Amino acid sequence: MTINAPAVSDEETFAVRRTIRIAAPREKVWQAITEPAHISRWFGRTVLEGHGVGATGTMTFEGYGTIPIRVEAIDAPHSISYRWCNDDAGELPDHLVEETSTVFTFSLTEVDEGTQLTVVETGFEVTSDPIANIAAHRTGWTDELDKLVALLEGGA
Repeated sequence: MTINAPAVSDEETFAVRRTIRIAAPREKVWQAITEPAHISRWFGRTVLEGHGVGATGTMTFEGYGTIPIRVEAIDAPHSISYRWCNDDAGELPDHLVEETSTVFTFSLTEVDEGTQLTVVETGFEVTSDPIANIAAHRTGWTDELDKLVALLEGGA
């Protein structure tokens, strides 16, 4: 399995970023980050109503709860952005609340022997505890994207 550096945070810009390499073609990585059945295999159980920009739904994490999400932007097969109400320091709402949500964007680039994926999550300044949320999401993106690499490189 490809070993990648962990996610990093920037408390001045209220952002978390991680760039990884995956020994898999971009098309396979694209499916894994855009199709609910594939997202559910490495991230949270994902349900989306509709397709494309504006599709809404939830991600459910065992032992954590259900998080409302919405597709914000798509430039297939290069990038996709999701908005979610994933406030680790506060209560999880039952619907998407623009004023307290963050946005994470996956960007894909073809590289030798696979795909480079970068995730950037922004907007933590509007959460209940920005510093705590940044720290939790930095750890989360490290753990979850390692699962993605294992899944795609393991051929599962």
